[in-house]
Amino acid sequence: MKVVIPAAGLGTRFLPATKDLPKEMLPVVDRPTIQYVVEEAVAAGADDILIITGRKKRAIEDHLDFDVSSLRAHENPRLVELSSLLKRVRIHFIRQSEPRGLADAISLARDHVGESPFGVLLGDTINICNPPMLTQLFHRYELLKAPVMAVQEVPREKVGDYGVIEGPEVSPGVVLGQRFLEKPRAGETDSRLCITGAYILTPEIFRAIDKTPQGLGGEVQLADAFQIFSKTSRIYGVSFEGMRYDVGDRFLWLKANLEIAYQDPELRTRLRPILQNLLGACVTAPN
Repeated sequence: MKVVIPAAGLGTRFLPATKDLPKEMLPVVDRPTIQYVVEEAVAAGADDILIITGRKKRAIEDHLDFDVSSLRAHENPRLVELSSLLKRVRIHFIRQSEPRGLADAISLARDHVGESPFGVLLGDTINICNPPMLTQLFHRYELLKAPVMAVQEVPREKVGDYGVIEGPEVSPGVVLGQRFLEKPRAGETDSRLCITGAYILTPEIFRAIDKTPQGLGGEVQLADAFQIFSKTSRIYGVSFEGMRYDVGDRFLWLKANLEIAYQDPELRTRLRPILQNLLGACVTAPN
């Protein structure tokens, strides 16, 4: 399976850390976010990955072009694991010349994916799922015989941070997409189903993107392309089992670090008293 990873965003929510460092290279515990995404894709069966980058993103290519024989890396188990991962997959890179939105970035994969369905994962989002996110989505794709996207219900006050899907629930956890909105304003939708950034798409999406005008922020928005696509073809939002971590701003990055670190027995043992002390200080501190 081919997987496309858009990683060309500017990372403005995490400035100044991302002034020169790609947001996809921000570390979560002991490895950069992009490595989690590649690991997830490979775990789902990907053997060919196209990463779409932009200016000042060379660090991503350097990290994923790793030579375990250098710097005595063979003595570090985590670097050996990285080398083993990279031997299991072909990774290609293409650059988005200017920030024109997620739909435009995905359209650059047109020649690479050919006529086959393909997966999409965002370069700044970690999905910890069993089975892997794309495995779950591909199973739904095969059952529904139509493109699918992972969706998740969010609090109403967070709806404006995401792309949103509206439509009837045709079976438990499956919504037929009829209306798509990018970061809707208050009162613009009653839906709380956000599009999380993981997809199984077909090449027909490229024709929809070609017809999509610039939208919010002057960019070609994927939600707008889905709206055009839905006029002639079926596309579904589906729920998933697992945890999703968007690491695009400092709070969400801190949350991902704490929760993922807490899954490690050694780190959990060392973190627990620190967190307990912090919570105790917060309880007793005056407002």
